[in-house]
Amino acid sequence: MAKNRDNKDAALIIATPALRDMQERWLKSLEAERRLSDATLEAYERDLDQFFTFLTGHMGTVSDLGHFPDLRPADIRAFMADRRRHDISSRSLARSMAGIRSFVHFLEERGLASSAPFNAIQTPKYSRSLPKPLSEEKAKELVDPSHSLSDEPWVTARDSAILLLLYAVGLRISEALSLTPKTAPLAGQDAITITGKGGKQRRLPVLPVVQSALQHYLSLCPFELEMDAPLFRGVRGGPLNPRMVQKTVAAMRGALGLPDSATPHALRHSFATHLLANGGDLRTIQELLGHASLSTTQAYTEVEMSELMDIYQKAHPRS
Repeated sequence: MAKNRDNKDAALIIATPALRDMQERWLKSLEAERRLSDATLEAYERDLDQFFTFLTGHMGTVSDLGHFPDLRPADIRAFMADRRRHDISSRSLARSMAGIRSFVHFLEERGLASSAPFNAIQTPKYSRSLPKPLSEEKAKELVDPSHSLSDEPWVTARDSAILLLLYAVGLRISEALSLTPKTAPLAGQDAITITGKGGKQRRLPVLPVVQSALQHYLSLCPFELEMDAPLFRGVRGGPLNPRMVQKTVAAMRGALGLPDSATPHALRHSFATHLLANGGDLRTIQELLGHASLSTTQAYTEVEMSELMDIYQKAHPRS
């Protein structure tokens, strides 16, 4: 992370070495204690760099540790207003503020800042977008190999296996594409260990239909697959790019007349929603999805209630 920042700051210095050192220590603590992903750490770093850039202009001098004890609520509001002028969304601003608060709390624990000015500021409100699952019928259509648009049997088998991993196991695309012949749940293996976001591991059950699909793909794949190499390959033999999975689903939804919301990730949403509709409990679904917080999983109850109300209003004689 520091290497990229050094290039960026060559043209504009926005923080003193002492402040940069504390930023690095904070990021390393997040990585070690909360096991955040590289993408999340990079987002936090960018957010803090934006705050440093603002402070440099706002204070009239390069941002420094000495600025933090003197920050007032008015300074924080000015930063938020500045970000709004750059058309940042409420969701992104809320995430940005959460990262900056975390850094300030880190400084506060070392006697270098106070969280009071941040605590006096209300976090931006935003409407949480709900997952967009497919109906059971549409989800089954999407994973059915007979609906494949490929002329290559092995590609059809590959795509079906990947989509089944998303819908029948609840994996993220990145998790499915990280499988190797050694870690994939083949015939007779009814469970799989997945390392998800933040390095968190979870053990997931695997249906026979998924095991069979993976075994079928392996029997047709024209490339030699080393045990620790990526399981899913592109047409030239390299590791399959997630963008290709997205393009495949986009083509299939056009052919099947599915809505634009029919994406690979929608299959994971469908996995959770259909489990809930058929009696699954939230705690179990949280574990299967690998959500760190139950509140993230609770969004599926809102989807389920929304669909229930829709059915009720269409079916009830007094509606």
